[in-house]
Amino acid sequence: MAPKTPETPETAYKSHETPKPPETPQAGSGAGPGSGPERIGGIAIPDSGLAKEATELVRDLTDDLIYHHSRRVYLFGARHGQEHGLAFDPELVYIGALFHDLGLTEKFRSSQQRFELDGADEARAFLTAHGIPEDRVRLVWEGIALHTTPEIPHHMAPEVALVTAGVELDVLGIGYDTLPPETRDAITAAHPRPDFKRRILHAFHTGLAHRPQTTFGNVKADVLDRFEEGYTRPNFVRIVEDSPWDQ
Repeated sequence: MAPKTPETPETAYKSHETPKPPETPQAGSGAGPGSGPERIGGIAIPDSGLAKEATELVRDLTDDLIYHHSRRVYLFGARHGQEHGLAFDPELVYIGALFHDLGLTEKFRSSQQRFELDGADEARAFLTAHGIPEDRVRLVWEGIALHTTPEIPHHMAPEVALVTAGVELDVLGIGYDTLPPETRDAITAAHPRPDFKRRILHAFHTGLAHRPQTTFGNVKADVLDRFEEGYTRPNFVRIVEDSPWDQ
């Protein structure tokens, strides 16, 4: 018997790939089979085989908090894109939104890199295993990796910017007053957010407490500063002054 080939993240996703029907358009094109995708608050949910498989995967890996948050991020981000007349691939924004907080889940409790990179790398492995071109994969990776970095994503491709826009609305309330109440109600009815502020902060804390060094220079340092006993926020000025250079 031939030895078993070691499994990589890409082959792991490939081995669990859901067979796609013949009429499924090329993955990464933003199109999907059928003529009636689910709509929430007037926003269509991508329904290609790729999008459906991503939904099932993320639903299995996350709890209700992260799953519903991730779907709201897509809905808020996609609506922001439509409202501003941006041309974007809904499927790529959807997958970016779904994977953006995977780094906070139990699977990554031993990871020592930034949690944003965990989710970005998982999305890259998933998309690469499904044959998505590298230039499209890169958009998803950047959208996830930069979603906690203020301002910069909004100067990048729409598929990058809209993940951040969705996160900013759902977590920080940026753009809340521009969202029609009926749209907001439809989205939160489909994907509820009970006690969300407290629960998402707890998820941030739990996902970061074992890797405090990764919060340097980003907003998640505020989380550990508030909730992690004994945490000392790194100070950029002190690091410069204490560097080994003599002047």
